[in-house]
Amino acid sequence: MTRPRNRPRATHSDASPPWAEFQSVDLMLCDINGVIRGKRIQTSAFEKALEQGISLPASVFALDITGQTVEETGMGLAQGDSDRVCRLLPHTLAPVPWHKIPSGQILMSMEDLDGSPFFADPRHVLQNVLTRLKEKGLNPCVAVELEFYLVDQKEGADGLPQPPILPGTDERMHDTQVYSLDDLDSWEDFLIQVAEVCKLQGIPADNAVAEYAPGQFEINLAHQHDAVAACDQAILLKRTIKAIAIKQGMYATFMAKPYNGQAGSGMHIHVSLLDDDGNNVFAEDHERLRQAIAGTLSMLPESMALFAPNANSFRRLQPHMFVPLHASWGFDNRTVAVRIPSGDPANTRLEHRVAGADANPYLVVAAILAAVDHGLTEQLHPPAPILGDANKLDLPLLPYRWQSALDRFAQSHRLSQYLGKEFHRAYLINKRFELAEFDQHVTPLEYQWYQHLV
Repeated sequence: MTRPRNRPRATHSDASPPWAEFQSVDLMLCDINGVIRGKRIQTSAFEKALEQGISLPASVFALDITGQTVEETGMGLAQGDSDRVCRLLPHTLAPVPWHKIPSGQILMSMEDLDGSPFFADPRHVLQNVLTRLKEKGLNPCVAVELEFYLVDQKEGADGLPQPPILPGTDERMHDTQVYSLDDLDSWEDFLIQVAEVCKLQGIPADNAVAEYAPGQFEINLAHQHDAVAACDQAILLKRTIKAIAIKQGMYATFMAKPYNGQAGSGMHIHVSLLDDDGNNVFAEDHERLRQAIAGTLSMLPESMALFAPNANSFRRLQPHMFVPLHASWGFDNRTVAVRIPSGDPANTRLEHRVAGADANPYLVVAAILAAVDHGLTEQLHPPAPILGDANKLDLPLLPYRWQSALDRFAQSHRLSQYLGKEFHRAYLINKRFELAEFDQHVTPLEYQWYQHLV
């Protein structure tokens, strides 16, 4: 049995180690749904965990969104629900100021039995795609933008979520004021606390804007030359936002579509490619930019099961709701799937606008970079850029129903090769299981429409 070398080791010196200030530490693993799983240990056990890792069952990557193991993946009882070693990532150690006692948190990644990366860990799926690009001398630079809603902890009279009460008032939010500074002022305390925690945890939160619906905001993360780190930060930002919201008597939700008739929440990904000298390839070689665009568009349909991973994800895919429905691109055009933002030519990049805020950022970025690599490798050519509103054009629709998205995903040999065949299979089984479970439930709308009329 082989084991990788250079394990992280605790350092012994006169200075106290950085975890000495904590009483407990949360050891965190991101599952295929983007849900954080793991263990909380006392600080006295941290040094051992850092040197030896901790054990978690491989079935943590077979969990559906409700937390039950999808046995059909083969990662559960079929293999005795056996453990794998999870290695702590020392550079992600950070304080958790919202806990009652001094606490820390740290991310992990899972190994297989022979010490190799475990195939179903989304961090490793992304890393495998990055390896292909780096073999070409290309290093992705990635930035993540996340939209979310603040909602009242008390449900409305209809039992559904409702916008929160404006701080210092008895008035519930009801207006849609995009880019409203007044809304930012109203929620200043929440936004300040989020910013302070981000600074404490090393999360490069860049700016915040009020979005297209009551209680909807967007927080942007600064670009990172390490695509895996950019996704780590997105996961940690979501955790921070949710925790601060609860502390202030609200919930934060990253559901793709929490309200009928209101804009959904997206996760926009900005991507550029740097050569080994740090030069922006897209800025210097417009033909390679066009190839990357073409690859991204060509693999959009088969990747929709990753960009829209849940039943609610597809509620967001509606016309005139600030979400692209076609494999389209354009310059500084927010109605298309792949936008080339305006600005300094040295910062030329793609903005991928399809994924929902409920998607797993590691898998979203893996799919985008796989498509970019495909376009470059095959030297593809994109269609003409879209001018004006893409929604008014008669273009082929992306898969906008869960079943059709999963069917396209199942048929994708290209994406399977990039993600890994084992992961591709496990993800498909997991999501088909969720779809079957979801379809068995009768919804309140069905009672409203049919109970007394048929």
